[in-house]
Amino acid sequence: MDFDLFIILFLLGGWVSARITAGLRLPGILGMVLFGLVFGTFAGAAVPPLVWDLAPFLTTSALIVILLRAGLGIRRQTLARIGLPAILMGVVPCLAEAAALTPAFMWLFDLPLLVAVLAAFVLAAVSPAVVIPSMLALKDSGYGHRADVPTLILAGASLDDVVAITFFTVHLQQAQQRLAVAGGDGAGLEIELGVLAQVPLSIGGGLLVGGLLGLLLAWASCRTYRQIRATEKTLLLMVLALLLVKAAEWVHFAALLAVMTVGFVLLERCEQVAHEVALKLAKVWVLAEIVLFVLIGMAVDIEVALAAGWAGLLVIAIGLAARALGVLLALWLGRARLTWGERLFCVLAYFPKATVQAALGSVPLAAGIPGGELILAVAVLSILVTAPVGLLAIRGLGPRLLDGPHPARPAG
Repeated sequence: MDFDLFIILFLLGGWVSARITAGLRLPGILGMVLFGLVFGTFAGAAVPPLVWDLAPFLTTSALIVILLRAGLGIRRQTLARIGLPAILMGVVPCLAEAAALTPAFMWLFDLPLLVAVLAAFVLAAVSPAVVIPSMLALKDSGYGHRADVPTLILAGASLDDVVAITFFTVHLQQAQQRLAVAGGDGAGLEIELGVLAQVPLSIGGGLLVGGLLGLLLAWASCRTYRQIRATEKTLLLMVLALLLVKAAEWVHFAALLAVMTVGFVLLERCEQVAHEVALKLAKVWVLAEIVLFVLIGMAVDIEVALAAGWAGLLVIAIGLAARALGVLLALWLGRARLTWGERLFCVLAYFPKATVQAALGSVPLAAGIPGGELILAVAVLSILVTAPVGLLAIRGLGPRLLDGPHPARPAG
């Protein structure tokens, strides 16, 4: 297929499918994913190879737009008010799901411990591409204002991804080192506890790097406010965020957390510029959303997903149950003053899986990790099951479970 024709069909099909599903009172994202699934299945080998070469960069760019918007939507005062619950929401559900998934993978699929941990952290991440835009939409509509529930989920979900990706990266490096020594049969793939110390260092590094870059950008933006247009500021911010992600490949720090921190610091130090950039990024998201979700749909291999079978569905269910308990535990430990309806919404909002699973699902297979095909199959299956269901739950139940954009209700 000609590359120009592919781009036309890709963008037009993604937009039309989103409009159709929106007209059916279903999330537009669902239409994009389904279109990508059908388009990728039928186009097959006709898809230009350049598309798959560009896919990781395009997916990363779209993810950066999401995280920058998330950072630009979180105020320091709000974060201070929900700080402990947000941190716990970013750590406890992810670790609870991974802790439940690890023995499940070992029991149901007979994987070595280290491979089971890798598989667990592929699955143990909420989808920022589903959750963050949904929370921003609820915030803009005035839902959940009383307890800042959308902001709580925004901050928690972003940290959740950082924790999952960081643990995955650390254990992947360990697995590759062990395979180089022990051979490719998977023997000796056990966990060395000392490497876990890299996780807090990675997160701390992400906060430090993102904070410093955010301060530098805020200082420069406030002093060149009239000389540089908002579009140019947005372009510069995107390029620097991409550079952060690239730099994290050489110097290990949590790049995604750094990107979100840049937006947070920019809002705190130069609010006028932050609002301008946020408006521009909202427009960029119109295109980035199509690119991201159609690519996710195209990456799904139905045959691979079905290969996981009922055992794969059971693993996903075990993980979601543990994640739900983790969310409730995090809210309890953080003493969050939420109603039971708001707590239920937090549980549902943490269900969707898509972006991280699409990005990481094939990595163990490409790295030659034993069981890589199985990890990919379960990751794909988790996207097909949880993304549409979770998205429908957020869109359908959010306005019902959260306080609405109305004057305060009378007591009693």
